[in-house]
Amino acid sequence: MSQEFKGLTAAVTGAGSGIGLATLKLLHDGGATVFGLDIAEGGITEFGTWLQCDVGDDESVTAAFAKISQLDILINSAAISATGTVETNSSEEWHKVMNINVVGIVRTVRLALPLLRKSSAASVTNVCSIAATAGIPKRALYSATKGAVLSLTLAMANDHLQDGVRVNCVNPGTADTPWVQRLLAQAADPVAERKALEARQPLGRLVSAEEVARALCYLASPLQASTTGTSLAVDGGMQGLRIPK
Repeated sequence: MSQEFKGLTAAVTGAGSGIGLATLKLLHDGGATVFGLDIAEGGITEFGTWLQCDVGDDESVTAAFAKISQLDILINSAAISATGTVETNSSEEWHKVMNINVVGIVRTVRLALPLLRKSSAASVTNVCSIAATAGIPKRALYSATKGAVLSLTLAMANDHLQDGVRVNCVNPGTADTPWVQRLLAQAADPVAERKALEARQPLGRLVSAEEVARALCYLASPLQASTTGTSLAVDGGMQGLRIPK
């Protein structure tokens, strides 16, 4: 990657592994000074500064952002999963997942905005999901949170035009991350379940964390100064293509 982020400072939530860590690496390689926000350190410190942060907690997010004095780029990758239907997920689960996946973004953006307004290359990029735009079996709660992230992205893009802050999101398909690997491990037949996940994406494989990270960095780049209010699919064709059987 070119040094297109040289001189810029970025913060990535959920940076300890998977998509967040892959994005942290790319921003670092592109010349950015990077803060990785996560509950656990993971692989962050090789590429940036680790700030312990639970996006589901106001005090934790406030404490993390108090250590950031300059910010140009915010990547919101932190999220948790949920499986089930509206009948099987409890009210407590709904509150927990909504709090992290949706309100977690609200918390980070709220604290980032005073810093972003001072930047000439300010951007917020959210990790959304194919679940926001396609009905996926037994993902009612998770899909609802990602649908909210998509709408929130558009609303924030409009609200902060005058602040000079671009807001976009990436909609990944099922990605080959530690998160998905943990879900597969819980399946009765992990091998068969993985094949089913691969088959539902027209390219016939899972999306890689690096592919999603490159899309996030593309939207965050100052070279894309006219791109805001955009959702970019990285889903192996799952949303738009219908492959004959």
